[in-house]
Amino acid sequence: MQEQRAELEWINGQLKEKILGRASESGSHPTAISGFHLVRRVQANELCVFYRPFIGLTVQGFKRTIVGKDEYSYGEYHCFVAGVDMPSESYITVASDEEPFLALSLDLDRSLVAQLAAEIPHPARTEQGMGKSVAVMEADAKVMAAFLRLTELLDEPEEIPIMAPMLIREILYRLLLGPQGAWLRTICSLGTASNQVAQAVTWLRENYKAPLQVEELAQRVGMSSSSFFRNFKQMTTLSPLQFQKTLRLYEAQRLMLTNEYNVASAAYAVGYESSTQFIREYKRMFGDPPRRDVSRKRIKFQ
Repeated sequence: MQEQRAELEWINGQLKEKILGRASESGSHPTAISGFHLVRRVQANELCVFYRPFIGLTVQGFKRTIVGKDEYSYGEYHCFVAGVDMPSESYITVASDEEPFLALSLDLDRSLVAQLAAEIPHPARTEQGMGKSVAVMEADAKVMAAFLRLTELLDEPEEIPIMAPMLIREILYRLLLGPQGAWLRTICSLGTASNQVAQAVTWLRENYKAPLQVEELAQRVGMSSSSFFRNFKQMTTLSPLQFQKTLRLYEAQRLMLTNEYNVASAAYAVGYESSTQFIREYKRMFGDPPRRDVSRKRIKFQ
């Protein structure tokens, strides 16, 4: 047990050195490997919103993530896996200039997971996390070592085209064999209820401005209305209409924070016909009217 812990600590130490050596400033830094980012944050409570499926390995610090109505807290030696496109809030709870929050982020290719899942034996089924959109798990030495080799590959750019796909496959393979392997297999494999909901979530993410007919969306992914509604709420903790509203409000917030949209233009840009309704629903979700909320966040994260 002590040897396993020592191995984990050594790998984690190597990852810290690699991230600090390449990410000198606070932020999420893309790399020469497509979909692979090095993350360094120096400010606690820094808000990060993610939408796309991804795997995050925390190397230093702690984080709290809210997905729908569920909350997850995790730190170093943990993987956070988002299986579907979800509007979520992540708060870094421990970080400073001296000891920044450090992590690795890798886009999750669901089709590749499904391909690998078809080639390996089914893991022992567990009910842990089943039906949810995200999972948090302890990373074992094999998963962390694969991430370390992927990070070290950045020092050999000529090898990236050949070696990166192999190492990404290994990371996904290791996760499929782990304690959340059944969950990952289910959410990525065609024909499962979780995968059908994931397809619906992707459609909503791309078409959140359009009027939503739940029955039509259920038919689009091949489910009955009752089964679709039940499984959608189990996975996202929200009804389809609540999910669409959340997408719209988060996107409006992003437009006002990063693109300097005013309240009316942000409301119309995300599909609202009434600024009054937009302001009312925005305040209900974020606690303040749009103008006050955006001003507060700009000051906080400067």
